[in-house]
Amino acid sequence: MGSIEWQVYDSCAAVTRLYAIYESFVENLIGDWVRLLPKIVSNYSELGEKIQNTHREGTARLLLDLNKNRFQHLSIEKVVQGLFDGISHNQQYELLPEAFLLHEQNLRKEALEKLLADAGIENSWKWVLNSRKIKHFIEEVSASQNRAEGELKRLIDYRNEAAHGSVDRDQILGSQELLDLCDFIEAFCQALVELVSYQVICKKVYRGEAREIGTIAEWFTTPNAAVVKVKEVTLSVGSSLWLISETSSYCQLARIESIKVNDISKEQVNITSEIEVGLQLNREAKKGLSIYLVEEN
Repeated sequence: MGSIEWQVYDSCAAVTRLYAIYESFVENLIGDWVRLLPKIVSNYSELGEKIQNTHREGTARLLLDLNKNRFQHLSIEKVVQGLFDGISHNQQYELLPEAFLLHEQNLRKEALEKLLADAGIENSWKWVLNSRKIKHFIEEVSASQNRAEGELKRLIDYRNEAAHGSVDRDQILGSQELLDLCDFIEAFCQALVELVSYQVICKKVYRGEAREIGTIAEWFTTPNAAVVKVKEVTLSVGSSLWLISETSSYCQLARIESIKVNDISKEQVNITSEIEVGLQLNREAKKGLSIYLVEEN
């Protein structure tokens, strides 16, 4: 095999593997989400119509396809048990991830949105577009020449051409193009993680297991420090807070590194009315983020 043939092979292998990583990531993320749902939504009937429909239809399709190699690890009992427990309300139910991952299409924008929506995660593309890391990539790396949908389509189109052996020497991607695709998929997947984390927090708020305690009034980048307005909460050095903004697609867990009240360092502070507190955090944030506290189980 000549050097050009090897370059074509290496380029095709890299893009094929990158798409496989992306698809596997999405499937694992949805799998983790549906495994977690029964722990934060104890009543199956409260899951919502779309999730229940997906679960029911997915269970039926799995029963038809149990003889396929990819489902050999499942038994009939395992497939139907979660649905039976859910609709009969007789014990803690489980959601089988495989029932939510029965897709045949490449995960372009529309297919990805549907897969997430069927699992109860709505408005996923809007979240992705507002993600700071995706915005940075589009504005700085691709120089606004391609939108997020176009970047994802470019990867999938090239992957499909590579899989069918239709890539020639003139279509070989350079090392920087490959690295840019990797950076895009990394940013894309991080945005999806924050979306799912946000959905989890929302459900915990609804169940009274999380609450908003304040906002970041000022942010200082160099020491990763914030002036926060908080109320009715006990804060301790080493404890964690969620920093959230739905409009800017931000949902990050941050640890408190230090606390200051009136420029006096504190290991712990018990706040009964709204005051301003200085917090140094272990990650970057920004002004205007809402602060949420999640109860420890």
